[in-house]
Amino acid sequence: MDTIFAEATPPGRGGVSVVRLSGPKARATLESLAGPIATPRAAVLRALRDGEDLIDRALVMWFEEGRSFTGEETAELHLHGAPVIANRLAEALLAQGLRRAEAGEFTRRAFLNGRMDLAEAEGLADLLSAETEAQRKLAMRATEGELGRKADELRAKLVRAGALIEASIDFADEEVPDEVPDEALTLISSVRDDIQQLLAGYPATERLRQGYEVAIIGPPNAGKSTLLNRIGQREIALVSEIAGTTRDILELHTDLRGLPVTFLDTAGLRYSSDPVEAMGVARALQRAEDADLRIHLSADAVFSEPVKEGDIIVRSKADMGQGSGISISGLTGEGVAELLDLVYDRLRVRAADSGLIGHKRQAEALQRAFTALHIDGSLAPEFLAEALRRAAHEIAMMVGRVGAEDYLDEIFSSFCIGK
Repeated sequence: MDTIFAEATPPGRGGVSVVRLSGPKARATLESLAGPIATPRAAVLRALRDGEDLIDRALVMWFEEGRSFTGEETAELHLHGAPVIANRLAEALLAQGLRRAEAGEFTRRAFLNGRMDLAEAEGLADLLSAETEAQRKLAMRATEGELGRKADELRAKLVRAGALIEASIDFADEEVPDEVPDEALTLISSVRDDIQQLLAGYPATERLRQGYEVAIIGPPNAGKSTLLNRIGQREIALVSEIAGTTRDILELHTDLRGLPVTFLDTAGLRYSSDPVEAMGVARALQRAEDADLRIHLSADAVFSEPVKEGDIIVRSKADMGQGSGISISGLTGEGVAELLDLVYDRLRVRAADSGLIGHKRQAEALQRAFTALHIDGSLAPEFLAEALRRAAHEIAMMVGRVGAEDYLDEIFSSFCIGK
């Protein structure tokens, strides 16, 4: 492989800029710039020189092959955080035959060198894009290899069951204990139950990864835009007494006590002869239908749109008079904190159902394994053994042990340069 390099810290000015090198020439390149460095994983302060030109004084270290993030010989250089310094170092590295890393190439090499499985790499991508505490915790479970360990456990059961079935085939004319088929079927049933449990948590996990959507819907002038502005603590939506002011869907991305939530301000729901407003109403209804939760807002407590189970019904403009049920005022903030508490409680219940499977690719592989194991004791042993092999193969694909080539470009392209 080529020796690659990239700035691991965000471009621009900062206190420190970290440049990473990985590949067979990493240590030699580092020492050509900084002089001999004997001890691996020990940071030393060195002058970096390209010939007679002093590039910078930096903290440098190297990691031997097999003991680094990528599994290759790796070096790190902690420079002063001026872009001109990183650019000058890049010139020196290019002149020595190194090339700039592509997006996700360091992590891709870590996967190819067996330093992590594909599920851990996906978890790392989720961790880098996490915006809330709940997303961070979910991603950390993946980066710690929890799904990989579960996959190994399932495959071990299938291997044991397959061995028992193969024994019944190979030694059919000899004495084989009667309980062998029963033990194999028990193991298969156990794997099916585990897979079913993993798949059951997939929808909740995927929503937590991507974030929840809460649609604020209601008739014109119900106070939807005022409520959105109050939640965001800034003027996001244009507020007017003229009906039909909001025509497109406005979004507010928030961190609601660790949960990623996007509040949607939608067009007022009414019949309109204005084709643009009518399009806005149609979009509002569709987006509300697809949302995880809906807040039905009305100043007169009359709701014409259908209410789903779990939706929140709110009377708005509480500053103009109290009414029954939940009342809020987006103008003064009255009741808004309590409304957000209720939204959090509704979404927290869904987040609690999340599990280890959070990507469509993983769920599809697991579903294929589950389908392959849809068998019973009446199936001939030869066909039963083949079904177990197919299921084990799909579980291995789920964590990238086999057949991962088709997914690599898609997965690692989502990473930033330098990771």
